[in-house]
Amino acid sequence: MKSLGVWISAFRVRTLPLSLASVLTGCSLVAWQDLNGWVFFLLGFTTILLQILSNLANDYGDFKNGADNEERIGPARAVQSGAISPRQMKTAIWIFGTLSFCVGLFLLAYLGYHKGWGLAALFLLFGSASIYAAITYTGGDHPYGYRGLGDLSVLLFFGLLGVLGSAFFVALNFDWNWLFPAIAVGLLSVSVLNLNNLRDVENDAKTGKKTLVVRMGYNVAKRYHTLLIVSAWFLLIAALFTSYQHWANFLILGILPLHLFHLKTVHTQDQPKLLDPELKKIALSTFLISLILLITPL
Repeated sequence: MKSLGVWISAFRVRTLPLSLASVLTGCSLVAWQDLNGWVFFLLGFTTILLQILSNLANDYGDFKNGADNEERIGPARAVQSGAISPRQMKTAIWIFGTLSFCVGLFLLAYLGYHKGWGLAALFLLFGSASIYAAITYTGGDHPYGYRGLGDLSVLLFFGLLGVLGSAFFVALNFDWNWLFPAIAVGLLSVSVLNLNNLRDVENDAKTGKKTLVVRMGYNVAKRYHTLLIVSAWFLLIAALFTSYQHWANFLILGILPLHLFHLKTVHTQDQPKLLDPELKKIALSTFLISLILLITPL
């Protein structure tokens, strides 16, 4: 049981709601009568597997590259603390990478049957890229997260690909208006990564992890954080008038004050380590936004 608890901790369950936000938002763009329960389940399951894969790979990669050490702020990492050996973690990465790929094949089979195998092959490339991106964020010989490319990756995979891909699998068509909520969720997800990097800026700078926060500096990165949140809300409000048809979707505006208070906290906080509680607020509120968008038309 102790071993199981260690692995659950390594999965970093608190990050899963944020990853599901892209699927929920994508499905919210489609009429409820068109929502296939099995497709919805497979999309969510694949997303969870990919997020766990990413978390395990980050745990292993940051340990190998020295970013995880005694000075790191935040939850203890499994490999750095010695709770899980590097070899065990590498095995788990392979297992979850394989599971992600195999579950994704069921979605591709569904897409291929309904829309053609050429399109399924294209989404196979997207899925493979998602697995590769999850592993190489902090792993491999040239981890892109150490070169300030993590923000772009999150915008692409949590926003554009996550939301638009989910909507397409359910509706089997595409609408350009879907770009507004897709980019919005992507920007909110980037803001969570930015918060993480703001919290860890001092240790990252010492260990050579050149995130955008390290490159921009702490104070400039806080202004960048405001830009992410404000831009996301402009796009969400635009989406309420273009992509959604039910008045109850406007209930997401009730979360706006929480984000405004959050921005005030970020801008008045000079100690990076005290930003850690803010990660949960933005991650869970982003999930709540996506959930409201999905269920309010009922």
